[in-house]
Amino acid sequence: MRTTHQLSVTLPKEMADAVKAKVSTGEYASESEVIRDGLRALMARDRAVEGWLHGTVGPAYDALQADPSRARTVGQVQARLADEHAAMK
Repeated sequence: MRTTHQLSVTLPKEMADAVKAKVSTGEYASESEVIRDGLRALMARDRAVEGWLHGTVGPAYDALQADPSRARTVGQVQARLADEHAAMK
């Protein structure tokens, strides 16, 4: 059974030129390798975002729901950031 599947894609000229440039410089052996590497990077980013959502955002949301007094206004956050920024100078 084949482990690959052939697709036909249409790219804007700038993206197609970028793919061809990667191959012409020898960085990649083929246009398919460029696309595969780009998809691997996209998949890695998706996994990182998913991990952040589940590992950081979800628990923070749950904690806020359990104790709404932990909430801060935009003004409070801006003031804290300004104080921290001033302390760094």
